[in-house]
Amino acid sequence: MDTPPHNPSSQTKPGRVVIVSGPSGVGKTTVLKKLFAECDMPLVESISATTRPKRPGEVDGVSYRYLTDEEFQKHLANDNFLESCEVFGRGYWYGTLRGPVTTSLLEGKWILLEIDVEGAAKVLKHYPDAVTIFIHPGSLEELERRLRGRDTETEESLIRRLEVAKRELDAADTYRQIVTNVSVEQTASDICRLLQAEKN
Repeated sequence: MDTPPHNPSSQTKPGRVVIVSGPSGVGKTTVLKKLFAECDMPLVESISATTRPKRPGEVDGVSYRYLTDEEFQKHLANDNFLESCEVFGRGYWYGTLRGPVTTSLLEGKWILLEIDVEGAAKVLKHYPDAVTIFIHPGSLEELERRLRGRDTETEESLIRRLEVAKRELDAADTYRQIVTNVSVEQTASDICRLLQAEKN
């Protein structure tokens, strides 16, 4: 019996890893919510794993993948994370599990990781062709204005956030794309256009 001819079009084209970073307070969460709602791309969100307790209203597998310390350490020992870190001062671990990322890519999805600059560098070792996007506040002064406007920080906490933000802004040039968050609509639209250009 003849073997049917191989049809490449029947194979799902692998997806891409998209890394989005930016300092705390720049508006990443709001922008990405808009992006997922309105961008015509096969985007899925990478759900981070964490050992921190679930807060009211959070859903396992949607907000985070909640793991015990023992489960997290087991994944670490088995090299199941693309990146992970312990948030010092709080003692909670956060990380990106390799399995769900691999599955999404095989399904042709573009999986978006919202991670910090250090996490991004780790993921790039595994996926050097990842699309990297840095959401920029425009300036450190503008970021400080936004953080003070939220009025949710103590002065000490604010200073600490700004110190971290300065280091992150210094690393912005290592990203393939830098998008300044002037407005949520514009920024989400700009990122969507960048991703469509990558796809084409």
